[in-house]
Amino acid sequence: MTDTGDGSPHCIADARERDAADPLRDYRDHFSVPEGERYMDGNSLGLAPDAALAALERVVGEWEELAIRGWEDADPEWFRYGEHLGDLLAPLVGANGSEVVVANSTTVNVHTLIGTFLDALPGTPAGPDPAAEAPAVLVNDLDFPTDHYSIRAQLRQRGIDPDRKLVAVESRDGRTVDEADVEAALRERDDVGIVFMPSVLYRSGQLLDVDRITAAAHERGALAGFDCAHSVGAVPHDLRNAGGVDRDGDADSAGDAPLGPGADFAVWCSYKYLNAGPGATAGLYVHERHHGTTPALAGWWGNDKSTQFELRPTYTPADSAGAWQIGTVPMLSSAPIEGAVGLIREAGIERVREKSLALTDYLIALVDDRLGDDFSVGTPRERGRRGGHVAIEHPEGYRVSEALRDRDVVVDFRPPNVVRVCPAPLYTRFEDVWHVVETAREVVETDAHLAYEPRGGGVT
Repeated sequence: MTDTGDGSPHCIADARERDAADPLRDYRDHFSVPEGERYMDGNSLGLAPDAALAALERVVGEWEELAIRGWEDADPEWFRYGEHLGDLLAPLVGANGSEVVVANSTTVNVHTLIGTFLDALPGTPAGPDPAAEAPAVLVNDLDFPTDHYSIRAQLRQRGIDPDRKLVAVESRDGRTVDEADVEAALRERDDVGIVFMPSVLYRSGQLLDVDRITAAAHERGALAGFDCAHSVGAVPHDLRNAGGVDRDGDADSAGDAPLGPGADFAVWCSYKYLNAGPGATAGLYVHERHHGTTPALAGWWGNDKSTQFELRPTYTPADSAGAWQIGTVPMLSSAPIEGAVGLIREAGIERVREKSLALTDYLIALVDDRLGDDFSVGTPRERGRRGGHVAIEHPEGYRVSEALRDRDVVVDFRPPNVVRVCPAPLYTRFEDVWHVVETAREVVETDAHLAYEPRGGGVT
């Protein structure tokens, strides 16, 4: 790759100096980094950490040695493993241990939580006033599609027309969502019962203001839920207190609202920034004020643990987030979370966030300085509005992404023109970022991307 060689902030020597000064640099040694690759796809699938593999190996060993006795004799016992992992995750999302559990998949968790809270609202068959007007769910038009699929399904199952009651806040620019537009939508409609937003938009990487959205929802008497798939493990959260304190540290009006401070519920996956492996069990948070509520998708693993094996015909929900577990905890898909989360906690989520911001600052600066006018940055430049990845836009984004992959730069593509680049902070070096941008520059300057077919099928 070409080195500017002038000692400027955009030369490879500077990148190496940044790496030498990085307090988290040694954490790279804990990950299986593919040899010869510049891996920039941690927002889709994090790399394998040694601690996750060790936890999985331990559970496999327990299975071999203990068999059925592992449910009680393993350390920690399998029977309460989802709750155990919830305790480990709770500090990363700003919650009490009882408010977090590892269970199900992200989409299943959207189904059960949206369904649960729809059933608690007037206007649904199970609600306190079935004859009232049906509630609406407020989303945005840049959401990851599975969220809309799930919400539409839950509305249909309750006889509610999703074309009328799934209300999407429109983006002004096709990249970002303005929180002021969420507030305006809440003022314009008096039927919104649930606001469900991502913490980070999957395409552009915009970080939404969870505090502001929670406060706005609660002030209008609506519940606030979040899809945190693109933030947990990379961005610190304070879900339990969201919306209750303003930016000056004073209690704001949400603290006096009937719902009180705190997001009501949230979901996330474990295979992105948590680095727990493909298909790893998902996580969820439910504020303690909702504990004891019967989940919409009730299953025996969410039963009160003290009576679960009495196998009663009537379900008794656990008085914790554990109630939203459905089936038996999948131990082999959950064990890696234990080791992976332990590594993040050791590094410190605040330090992880600071390095993530430094890496994306550097990436944006390199794009501005080293790439041509056909490239642009679709991610907010303000640090407080940016998640962990950068959306680099190019008219031939798909072909560029394919050319990069064939040159050992692993990125992904999202329509219509976004190459997502994620310098995951625990294993990405500043030097890697520099090489990624240089490779992109060479691809386009030599027209190498034009050798690829336009957008095809398959995983991108």
